Amino acid sequence: MVKTTKDMALKILNDSMIGTMATIQDNKPHSRYMTFFHDDFIIYTATSKKTHKVEEVQKNPNTHILLGYEGKGLDDAFLEIEGTVEESQEEGMKEKVWNKHLKGWFEGPEDPDLVILKITPTQIRIMNIGEAPQIVEF
Repeated sequence: MVKTTKDMALKILNDSMIGTMATIQDNKPHSRYMTFFHDDFIIYTATSKKTHKVEEVQKNPNTHILLGYEGKGLDDAFLEIEGTVEESQEEGMKEKVWNKHLKGWFEGPEDPDLVILKITPTQIRIMNIGEAPQIVEF
């Protein structure tokens, strides 16, 4: 059975938590590794409100995320995600995203410095699948 590009993209989102997120700092790209969570094609990441990225997305909400590459070479599919970022105001999102890996940075989901960033994709491309990038329709 042939998978749709949407199915392929969701599999990569399900299998990959670590990726890079680029924002704009002083009119230049600034990338860092982040941990990502998703609800269908809405993507979330936890950060501290004291970080530069919070200031950066307030000034310019555009982002570019790379997610899924495992270093296997050709046919190691990954996602290029373009989107906009905003601070999530969704009730219970801090508890939903909370996991043991965040304990090194935060006391718990109630930590006042914990911020959840919500990324709404404007385009997702599946890359490195042996042909031209495939745009995901969602």
